[in-house]
Amino acid sequence: MDAHPSHVPVKGLRARHPLRWAALALAGVLALLWLPEPAPEASPASGTPFLWRQDEVWGALEARTQRARSRGCALVEPTIARQFEALESSLGALATTRALQPDSPALVTVETDLFELAADLAACPRQAARLVALQSRLRELVKDASRRWELADRPTRERLYRLLYGSRMAVEEVLLQMEPSAAPTLARGRDEPSEAPSVEIHGVRVHSGDLLVSRGGAPTSALIARGNDFPGNFSHVALVHIDEAGRFRTIEAHIEVGVVVAGLERYEQDPKLRVMLLRPRADLAPGDFAHRAASRALARARAAHIPYDFAMDTNDPSALFCSEVASQAYRSIGIELWEGQTRISSPSTARWLAAFGVRHFVTHGPSDLEYDPKLVVVAEWRDARTLFQDHLDAAVVDAMLRGAAAGDEVGYDPAMLPVARLLKAYSWVKNRFGTPGPIPEGMSATVALRVQWLRQHHRTLRTRLEQRAAAFERRHGYRPPYWELVRMADEARAASAPGRGR
Repeated sequence: MDAHPSHVPVKGLRARHPLRWAALALAGVLALLWLPEPAPEASPASGTPFLWRQDEVWGALEARTQRARSRGCALVEPTIARQFEALESSLGALATTRALQPDSPALVTVETDLFELAADLAACPRQAARLVALQSRLRELVKDASRRWELADRPTRERLYRLLYGSRMAVEEVLLQMEPSAAPTLARGRDEPSEAPSVEIHGVRVHSGDLLVSRGGAPTSALIARGNDFPGNFSHVALVHIDEAGRFRTIEAHIEVGVVVAGLERYEQDPKLRVMLLRPRADLAPGDFAHRAASRALARARAAHIPYDFAMDTNDPSALFCSEVASQAYRSIGIELWEGQTRISSPSTARWLAAFGVRHFVTHGPSDLEYDPKLVVVAEWRDARTLFQDHLDAAVVDAMLRGAAAGDEVGYDPAMLPVARLLKAYSWVKNRFGTPGPIPEGMSATVALRVQWLRQHHRTLRTRLEQRAAAFERRHGYRPPYWELVRMADEARAASAPGRGR
């Protein structure tokens, strides 16, 4: 039988040809899976971040606390009594001042006096509840006055921030020096009238249309609260709906699942380091307008799936982040909340937030609501056991953002990118069938890895900060105040030497 050797290599090539194409295709797929995303663009807002520039004041206040501790409460409490009387008299005078202006010297005096009182009380905190009530009274007075202020004016916004945020921080420095069981948990504000259905929760009457602002326990929550021109205490907003039968629900947006409707038990399952209840002023509109807003939000949330808005675009209602749920609900009945919007003007902070998907740097932040003159603070809940966790997380994020200004970049593990992209494809399929996947809808695989990096880096810094804070407390006999936590967090960040890039 004749042989045809020339046919042999051709036959071999034909046999190997599909394998080669399969290998090339596989190599191409792997190359695409490893291909990095382009760096996100960040166009920060105009303006400048607020800076206290009060290092000498903080040092003097801490020295004052140390002196009070060394003297003993028997000698310090008469001074504390006089300070309370003077401050309460000052607030009485401010309450009768017509058209109180943000540049009033009396407001500067009140701020100084309150910080000094808190410094003494931190050593002898038996009257902490009285300080909490005084701070609530100051907040109500200032918020009422701010109805006539121009919040777009930078000095006005700074004065409002110093008085409201600053007075809360002064109070919390006292609470953190107490036994947790002795520290007051509830701070009552004003029970603003409302015609909306209501129910009592944890000793407070809650109405449909109220807003619950809170701080979550995740590093991303701390980043949301702190990563703006006026760092705040809150990272999440939930809109309350209560029907005529008294059933409580929240309408809120979560990164993992978009907009959801939940009952009280579900709302309280998520870790919350603090919660504040706000209510629209009764004179904003007639009737039960707040209930109408909440009902519209509820109906929309039930009608169709609404994805989470990672870009934080308040002008696109097709996707909503948590603040947008509330602002869109009230906008639907002609009420515009967020008179003072979150601005992110620091290029480094904007760059970091862009790495997590944010594209709009003038937006609605949860902390803004505390300063909105259309809203009244009804109550605030703080648990001393979780309050220190809040301060630790905030100090770590403040240090990380200072690191960003020095050139630190958000990182991720490039070796995990193919795995993350396969998980993203799996998540996409699950999303099509109406169930969440391991990577949230609207979040890219790279962003998911960056979130993982943030958690790990935050955990490392926090562990080091906890060690330093414990050593401080053993050495001095009291918990470190916030400015000391920030200094120690800066030390921890310097020791960790995070990478400048991926």
